Amino acid sequence: MDSSFPNINVVFLIVPFPLQSHLNQLLRLSNLISSRGFPVHYAASVVHCRQAKLRHEYTQVNTSKIIFHELVIPPFLSPDPSSTAKFPQHLWPATQASMNLREPVAALLSQLTKELAVVDTTRTRSRRLVIIHDPLLAYVVQDAASLPNVESYSFNCGSAFCSFCFTCQFSGKPFPLELKPDAIPTMDNCISPEIVKFFGLQSQFDHLGHGKLFNTCREIEGPYLDLLAQTTTHAEEEEDVHKKKKKKQWAISPLFPIIANDDEDKAHPTLEWLDKQPPKSVIYVSFGSITTMSHEQINELALGLEESKQRFLWVLRDADRGDIFNGETRILPLPIGFEERVKGVGKVTRDWVPQLGILRHPSVGGFLCHCGWNSCLESLTMGVPLATWPMHSDQPHNALLITHILKVGIPVIGWGERDQLVTSSVIKKSVEGLMASSEGHEVRTRAEELGKVIRQQSVQGDFPELNSFLAYAAR
Repeated sequence: MDSSFPNINVVFLIVPFPLQSHLNQLLRLSNLISSRGFPVHYAASVVHCRQAKLRHEYTQVNTSKIIFHELVIPPFLSPDPSSTAKFPQHLWPATQASMNLREPVAALLSQLTKELAVVDTTRTRSRRLVIIHDPLLAYVVQDAASLPNVESYSFNCGSAFCSFCFTCQFSGKPFPLELKPDAIPTMDNCISPEIVKFFGLQSQFDHLGHGKLFNTCREIEGPYLDLLAQTTTHAEEEEDVHKKKKKKQWAISPLFPIIANDDEDKAHPTLEWLDKQPPKSVIYVSFGSITTMSHEQINELALGLEESKQRFLWVLRDADRGDIFNGETRILPLPIGFEERVKGVGKVTRDWVPQLGILRHPSVGGFLCHCGWNSCLESLTMGVPLATWPMHSDQPHNALLITHILKVGIPVIGWGERDQLVTSSVIKKSVEGLMASSEGHEVRTRAEELGKVIRQQSVQGDFPELNSFLAYAAR
């Protein structure tokens, strides 16, 4: 147990949103909190608890000290993720179903608070229950506000830059940024109308929380964290006037191990293949767990990688269903003879891979990705530049941050071309630009410098802002 917290008077309840990137980040946070000696409960639907536990294999998370609560909700559809639309509309049924978590979460809150209230004459302070929840589940945890000795904090899995942009759009306030307003993607062309309404519903309960946690660090997004601290919703402004104080916020990432675990890193075939490649010669290609790509686009990507003559490691997987255990996963086809032609230069895998191990491997010199924030954060921490190809949601904002603000990546396409087929020639040019050009060298140098700064702040398991939050919660 961390010596900073000798008297454990706090129990944590973690409530994640049911998407892989959200489940995983809050599981990582649960691991870090439990490693400091705090009791941690992790509550999600039966399906999503099972998913989180199944996929922690390559995240270096110890789940043995985490108490899982598998909550029962009504069955929901799990549509096939294949679609002509890039936004993952097939996950909408799971999103709707998450609203049914309010009643079982309220029951769990009641149970945990009663357990905390058991008389213990050895304690000088009342025990407190601290809820950390996804902001997309503010509606679900609203009953915490009526319970004694309970505090709630939202944990935003996305970038602070995207949160700031969306907050400005919700409030109608101008962007105090150097970027031209028309260069910033708007909410209505990043997410579906149903999700916009869903966001609006959740924001009505923001004022009930006691503070905010962000899945980022100040070395990357300090200016936008400061802007967010100055920006509140109308409901929050009214609450702040009543309470006479502003809510606290913490940027608590990276949540993942900075230093390699050699035993785990050497256990996967992709890492064994990378061991045989020259330093910084391989571009890693992966589009996350909810990206749908047409067969035509997959063919163009394959040809672009082949024509670039650059070494590549490509993770080719279908998008997740809302229930990953319901239905068969499609095997996405490649051009005839492709894998044979690129043998020795490129490798395609359809399995889950240890992404952190890949990004920290000395043979990896670039990352072609969809710009999901988890992938961006892991890549930047390891000092790997990105070729950005955003698809939906927060990804276009993340791409803008990477390419135009931090200047540690190059764009494959601009957001204005999002509905066009990205041809092999465009992909070839982007891969060559990142991996084999003077511009790519400059971008890589900046990425490596930024990575060093991030890692220096997180060496030897020292997480200053996470420790600050835990000390505040345990006050």
